[in-house]
Amino acid sequence: MKKTGIFYGSTTGTTAGVARRIAMALGVADADIHNVVNTAPSVLGDYELDIIGSSTWDNGQVQSDFYDFLAGAAALDLKGHSLALFGCGDESMSDTFNNAIGNIYHKLKDTGARFIGDFNAEGYDFKGSSADIDGRIVGLMLDEVNRPDLTDTRIAEWVKTLKQ
Repeated sequence: MKKTGIFYGSTTGTTAGVARRIAMALGVADADIHNVVNTAPSVLGDYELDIIGSSTWDNGQVQSDFYDFLAGAAALDLKGHSLALFGCGDESMSDTFNNAIGNIYHKLKDTGARFIGDFNAEGYDFKGSSADIDGRIVGLMLDEVNRPDLTDTRIAEWVKTLKQ
């Protein structure tokens, strides 16, 4: 497995908890799990696989701690790195479900990193998401509000794709 770092922003603790569950599924040490509020974007360069997760807020925005982190990360040269995205959203926000994933993708797409971890969103019922890029969902979509019973299975399926 590639050297892996997990980066998250979390207001209520939900995304932090999901980050730890992903870390456990991948065998990532606690020292390699980073809250973006107190992590320099340059730390992304310490890893071959950067897993980045945010909840979606307001009208489809990333979690508030992400703004400065993403601005700095967008200026990095991440050629040779893989990026995998995950998000926590509320499916009842049908027009912006997990938009944070799409926002992160768009902010980091020019860094030279290779995005991995596309996700099959079957089983959810939403109208739209900016995470849908050219007909593919560019990260793991989770809904701990309405479908928490699916989270562990979805994480397990998703991390298998990251190990390939």
